[in-house]
Amino acid sequence: MADKPTPKNAKEIEAELQASRQRLASTIDELAFRVQPKEVAKRQVESVKLKANDLTRSSDGEVAGEKVGAIVGGAGVALLLLGLLRRARG
Repeated sequence: MADKPTPKNAKEIEAELQASRQRLASTIDELAFRVQPKEVAKRQVESVKLKANDLTRSSDGEVAGEKVGAIVGGAGVALLLLGLLRRARG
């Protein structure tokens, strides 16, 4: 048979409630910090830097010229096409 849990006294219950309040307050503070626009922007900038680094570097950390060239060439073609579309519309 399962043992019945012993009833807690008021001091134990109050201590558990206080600990729960502190954990909740800490969690709320952390969430408030994470959603600050400054922090969100900082995380996004870091993410873009890491992605750019992954796209332009080889596995040994050297700049991959062919990757950079392909990215720059693709961006140039995209800008050229956008310019041509604007000229055709306007």
